[in-house]
Amino acid sequence: MLKVEAPGGARDILLHACCAPCSGAILECLRDSGIRPVVFFSNSNIYPRAEYDLRLAELQRYADKMGVELVADEYDHDAWLAAVRGLEREPERGARCAACFRFRLDRAARFAARRGLPVVATTLASSRWKDLDQVNEIGNQCCKDIQWWPQNWRKGGLQERRNEVIREQGFYNQNWCGCEFSRHDNP
Repeated sequence: MLKVEAPGGARDILLHACCAPCSGAILECLRDSGIRPVVFFSNSNIYPRAEYDLRLAELQRYADKMGVELVADEYDHDAWLAAVRGLEREPERGARCAACFRFRLDRAARFAARRGLPVVATTLASSRWKDLDQVNEIGNQCCKDIQWWPQNWRKGGLQERRNEVIREQGFYNQNWCGCEFSRHDNP
């Protein structure tokens, strides 16, 4: 499998994670590369709350199995709705997604800085449904005092391994990002 090196050779990083399916192969890759991630579940975009709880439980189950710390950010769907207000009809990869990434990655960067973690990465960079350039641009903007890691988690066999981990772990595997606006596009 792919071996990676975090910026500056960091061994401890913050990995913003959207769900277990997107995290599985990445967590393996990080572990096998000698990197210790703190997984940060900051996903106030997910609606309804039952969907959020299900995704968090799946990720917690896998983090426990991997021996990785998982921190769940406060769920604040109202604040997220305010952040994307007026963008509800934007298509996937559009301005709504940019505002959503900014909301979540800013929270991740602030948490990493408080925790003394020098590098932030995200599993959003593994999804074929997301614009990698958009994710990285916003990640760079949010990480003012720490390093953004613009790793393309789709390469090096990780996309194939992602699918294997999903099957091996029996993960609940959704077909939309979690927000009610993208769900209209993916019934």
